[in-house]
Amino acid sequence: MSAVATPPNSAPSPSEFSPPDALDTLVNAWRARVTGGLSPAAGLLAWYDWALHLALSSGKQRTLIEKGWDKQQRFARYILQVASSRDCPTCVEQLEHDRRFTASAWQQWPFNVIHQGFLLQQEWWDNATTGVRGVSRHHERMVTFAGRQWLDMWSPANFIWTNPEVLDAMAASGGASLWRGAMNFLEDARRVVLDERPAGIEGFEVGKDVAVTPGKVVFRNRLIELIQYTPATPDVHAEPILIVPSWIMKYYILDLSPHNSMVKYLVGQGHTVFIISWKNPTEVDRDLGMEDYRRLGVMDALDTVTTIVPGHKVQAVGYCLGGTLLTIAAAAMARDHDDRLHSLTLLASETDFRESGEISLFIDESQLAWLEAGMWEKGYLEGRQMAGAFQMLNSQDLIWSRRVREYLLGERQTFNDLMAWNADVTRMPYRMHSEYLRSLYLNNDLAEGRYRVGEKPVAIADIKVPMFIVGTVRDHVAPWPSVYKMHLLSDVELTFVLTSGGHNAGVVSQPGHPRRSFQIATRNADDRYVDPHKWRAETPLNEGSWWPSWQQWLAQRSTGRMAPPAMDGKHAPLDDAPGTYVVMP
Repeated sequence: MSAVATPPNSAPSPSEFSPPDALDTLVNAWRARVTGGLSPAAGLLAWYDWALHLALSSGKQRTLIEKGWDKQQRFARYILQVASSRDCPTCVEQLEHDRRFTASAWQQWPFNVIHQGFLLQQEWWDNATTGVRGVSRHHERMVTFAGRQWLDMWSPANFIWTNPEVLDAMAASGGASLWRGAMNFLEDARRVVLDERPAGIEGFEVGKDVAVTPGKVVFRNRLIELIQYTPATPDVHAEPILIVPSWIMKYYILDLSPHNSMVKYLVGQGHTVFIISWKNPTEVDRDLGMEDYRRLGVMDALDTVTTIVPGHKVQAVGYCLGGTLLTIAAAAMARDHDDRLHSLTLLASETDFRESGEISLFIDESQLAWLEAGMWEKGYLEGRQMAGAFQMLNSQDLIWSRRVREYLLGERQTFNDLMAWNADVTRMPYRMHSEYLRSLYLNNDLAEGRYRVGEKPVAIADIKVPMFIVGTVRDHVAPWPSVYKMHLLSDVELTFVLTSGGHNAGVVSQPGHPRRSFQIATRNADDRYVDPHKWRAETPLNEGSWWPSWQQWLAQRSTGRMAPPAMDGKHAPLDDAPGTYVVMP
């Protein structure tokens, strides 16, 4: 069989990587600072595509007029019903994830009319921005997203006189709630101006309050520290666990406080656990690429683990982008007959990016040219820029609802370990981030067999170890149907879990966590494909955490028990956990 040809639009291999034109880079870098890293060309192209096709679609215009008239009539009937009866059906239901108008105060006059009118308007604009024939899918999603963001700004929940919860708080406190809110706003503004971290983060110091599971740094190179955790049981499962977290944030999302640390839980269940702690890159790391992250990250860590625990294969775990990289490494290992992996667990990790989350709205040729110019100037992407993009994806909860609570209601949200971790941002090297976005998000090279490792393509279908795949219901980064696509990319035994929560909270789902549920089912190697929505409808719902089910899955694949591996063998400890890289600014 001949090698798969690389199409012209594929991401360059490391040897082919070259900087963009110097003059274009300088000019676009300056423009990127003005626009916050967003390409105005990308937005204008999307708007023009939608507006022109809508202008040429007389049938769609007629439909929108009819829908608008129908909504006005529904709204008028609703107002009359409200005026004559306190108990009447709503005019329009809010979306499942929209919690802005759930309080009972919103069901009282006139706030029921105000919020129902807003929801009708929101529904009409969704009709207007979708279903226009001729508009590219990418541009349609961009326009719909922009319209939703604009409407969210003008939600009645965001203003004092149209939010009954704010008015009730004012009345109950004699106006003190607004005073507290003003003080909260001034405190946050001061911290932004002085480049200080958010209020409340002081109570979550790395190594003291979070990332406190005992362990040792047993390996270090220019990109990673590898932590081996101290055993907590007299004997351990024979196969060690190697966790590859994402480098978009710090590794201790999986080792937060003792009560919700996944690492501590696994160690307590008799597993030997290793985890990669990625270095926060600086300008000197600008030329680190995806291959460097695979080789210096996954492969160096795997070499170390198999040296410390010789004669045993490894149960590999990847989270988010770390799971994508781990899949690349596993595919390359399978291609090259490296059989050191015993199983593969992917937590909220995409491998097929054709139906990725709304983050893909910021990824097209125009936006990447803008982004690359901004990164080229510094050699990296600022962590706050990435964090800001993630906030925009869920602006209702992360921006507007928070501002209402803290600035209008005067209530500071209790700062927790997950929020502290989320504020501990990291940077992205120029080359790696560009390669990652182009080869995976833009071109989908991994799923389509074009991603190259060592000048040869890799295929996920080559991976022959059992898989445990986790998706989360409210994931704005890696939507669960996209994660579910591993069913199409691989024919091995695959256990899929769909858990409540979002991209982070769904993974940090320790036993005893309230209001947690999950669905789980295993597809055997010879089973037929079941589409994701049918799978969700037919798979039973279980209350509680998915962690015990996963731990049982890992334990069932263990070949036995053994004495814990030495902590001072061939790789003598270099530091106590959590190491030095995680605390580097």
